[in-house]
Amino acid sequence: QVRLVESGGGLVQPGGSLRLSCAASGTIFSVNAMGWYRQAPGKERELVAEVTTAGSTNYADSVKGRFTISRDNAKKTVILRMNSLKPEDTAVYYCNARGVLTIGRLGDIWGQGTQVTVSS
Repeated sequence: QVRLVESGGGLVQPGGSLRLSCAASGTIFSVNAMGWYRQAPGKERELVAEVTTAGSTNYADSVKGRFTISRDNAKKTVILRMNSLKPEDTAVYYCNARGVLTIGRLGDIWGQGTQVTVSS
């Protein structure tokens, strides 16, 4: 019943910007953190950015200074603002909510994934 709804992916030219949004819906009592991961073909899935309910943030070194993550705990929503995009940012981006407490369950939830392509 818990679902992560992602939006904002697409095609953008190098140097451009995109805004990714992820909203959690369903019966959720608490969430420890929400964030974004990405996976390019032939590569491991990696953390892009994450924000905890306390407001702490973590970024991959490759995106520091270019990406910014923000949260709305009441709405269980996270926003990833991506600037100065590079071709190497091309990947499927997955929204993640970890430490999700639902009815009789505690675990992680993943979104379906949204494609981000940076190309001219």
